[in-house]
Amino acid sequence: MIHISKRCQESTSIKDINIFIYTQIFTRFKNLKNLNFNPTSASQYDQLIFSPSPPRIFSSTLLQLRVVVETYEDCLYLLDGRFHRLNTFYVTICSSDGLALPLINNEKKLPNLQCFTLILKSVLLAYNNFLIPLLHRMLNLEELSLCFINHNTPIIDGNDLKMNIMNYMTKLKKFKFNIHSVIPFNNQINLPSNEHIQHTFKNFANKNQIISSIDCFPKANEFHCHIYSYPYIWTDYDNITNNFRGGLFKSVLKLSLVDERPFEHEFFLRIAKSFPCVKELHVHNRESQKNDNQQWSIIEYSYLTQLDLVKTHENYVQQFLNNTKVSLLHNIYLRVDYNTLQRVTENFTSDTTRMNCSKIKYLILYNQPEFCSPNLKDYFAHAEIW
Repeated sequence: MIHISKRCQESTSIKDINIFIYTQIFTRFKNLKNLNFNPTSASQYDQLIFSPSPPRIFSSTLLQLRVVVETYEDCLYLLDGRFHRLNTFYVTICSSDGLALPLINNEKKLPNLQCFTLILKSVLLAYNNFLIPLLHRMLNLEELSLCFINHNTPIIDGNDLKMNIMNYMTKLKKFKFNIHSVIPFNNQINLPSNEHIQHTFKNFANKNQIISSIDCFPKANEFHCHIYSYPYIWTDYDNITNNFRGGLFKSVLKLSLVDERPFEHEFFLRIAKSFPCVKELHVHNRESQKNDNQQWSIIEYSYLTQLDLVKTHENYVQQFLNNTKVSLLHNIYLRVDYNTLQRVTENFTSDTTRMNCSKIKYLILYNQPEFCSPNLKDYFAHAEIW
């Protein structure tokens, strides 16, 4: 047991506590072979931040490491040769800060590394000067998994993956990826079609099916290209639009839906069927719904507990709070704009939305006035309101 006193917790930053625990693990377990340091979380409580004075930790026994770090620099620190027998490395990087990459060797080969997984929670802004050089160090890699959103570099497609990654990994047996490229739209006329993107995967040496989709967002001045291997293995699926191609995604727990075209009821029905285990849903759409068909079926999200409707048209607040359209679980955590919520619920009196509102346990209100409607607390009788 590694003991941290209450006084230490009060006087020390989370960063220092995590580094202390990390250091103590290697100090006390001299023959450590497998370290799992909170790999499935990306909160600040689980991140390792090594700069500016990283600890001098080395191990000649460590074979597998799963870790969440803050920056590219922290990732490179762990691969600078201090764990020279490491054969499996799972890393989640939470921030894209630190673009002036540090003076850490990103050239020394990693001949023992056989399995590498990288998940980037923020936007990747260093594809060519961080990720590609890092992968080129892994000469004997057999399994590779990549998940990131890439901004402002040329679109990553099958040709890019073959030229920059696969051609350097002659022993690669499994390659799973989820890559979202975002470039300025600028009314360009030479943007690739989805058929073109699919063609770049012709003769692609991968046993998995490759899915691709493209989306234009003129208002946001963005062009998106999404490529991923299927079956999908990741827990997050971001930026789903009306162009969503369907499929079954049992691993996904967190979703974000984004478009400049309206989401109709049928779209949400497809989402519920394709993502049966989703727990957290974010909807970003300012366009009003067009289809007012009254013959809709009730949608059930069997595991949904967190719902973010802050950046949406009021139609989507109505969509989820109307119990004739969506059946919610109890204990829902809801984020929503106060004024939108007040309109949709007819100043917190509507019977149509009352049932689902009674299932809200935590209500986070944005743009909340100093004095709220007196009906609010009674309408959300079971909710803690912020």
